[in-house]
Amino acid sequence: MDQIRKIFTTFKKKTITLLELEHLLNPFFPTYEAFSETILQFEEREILVMVKAKGRTDRSPSLAFQYRINKSLLMRDFHKELQIYRGKLHPSINIDEYYRMDPSIWKKHLPFILKVDQFIKQNSFPTEYVPAPERSYELVGDEKWIIEKGGKEILERIGLFHLLNIIPVSEPLMFAINPKKINARKQYHLIVENKTTYQGLLQILRETKFSTLIYGRGKAIIKSIEQFSIQYPVVAHHDFFYFGDLDKEGIWIWHALNNKQPVRLAMPFYFVCLKKEPAVGKAYQREHGDSMKAFLLKFPLVEQEVIRNMLASGKYWPQETLKTRELQQVWRESDWTSLIYKK
Repeated sequence: MDQIRKIFTTFKKKTITLLELEHLLNPFFPTYEAFSETILQFEEREILVMVKAKGRTDRSPSLAFQYRINKSLLMRDFHKELQIYRGKLHPSINIDEYYRMDPSIWKKHLPFILKVDQFIKQNSFPTEYVPAPERSYELVGDEKWIIEKGGKEILERIGLFHLLNIIPVSEPLMFAINPKKINARKQYHLIVENKTTYQGLLQILRETKFSTLIYGRGKAIIKSIEQFSIQYPVVAHHDFFYFGDLDKEGIWIWHALNNKQPVRLAMPFYFVCLKKEPAVGKAYQREHGDSMKAFLLKFPLVEQEVIRNMLASGKYWPQETLKTRELQQVWRESDWTSLIYKK
């Protein structure tokens, strides 16, 4: 019956015909009698409500030619179950998101949530950081659960991932430190996409207001940024800036990173790039609508149009457009503090 309830819950339309019912439920019933008996049970519970205008069959037992699926009643039972578990689970486990999801997802995740609940009740929250596989094995008895089997998403959904002191399994973050700024209460960090730009700026790191220069290694930064607080455990207010290739891929990297860790565009570098002649190529890159829109909104209207037209024509601005001396001059002389207060 649970499988049939799931079919009704996930059926896209509000009404369902008898032919559709027979097609969907055929694998569950060897005979018409068994099929019709179950349908009548759902009628009696008012989960299936006859559409009177369509009438009923002449067969015995008689079924309606069309039913309205009472999805609110189906979800009511599910929500009651969630309410019961809210009273049973540890107060730190938040299952509110499941109210908006298909009940089958809850059924699939529940065994793992119960194991996590048991772990917290027996051990409280851990005080030491350990690698994801180790914590995964402690929680559910499977070292691959967090990273490879969806455990991280479940823990984030119930609001526990950051409370379990999990060291993410990602490549180490690569960065250089400015010793002059390591004790500052407010710290700036510049992430650059490519190695050439990193090497060019590294020479003057001590001459800037920045505490670190981070080598993003393309899209690797999207995962490795998770290591920042562990590799750089300095208590301060941290502001991140990003400078990457001004192409569709570079824009997507910034947007994906910004969704994980708020990071401003290093606008002074981009404005200088826009004064240069764009390169030709990378027309093969796919545009990501959301990332392009978010990126362009950071620029004045004139620059938005220039960027949009150039990228549409297959042109782009690599970071290498700026020579080492230009990069260094922009980094030294730009007013980065004022950029913090601009949207």
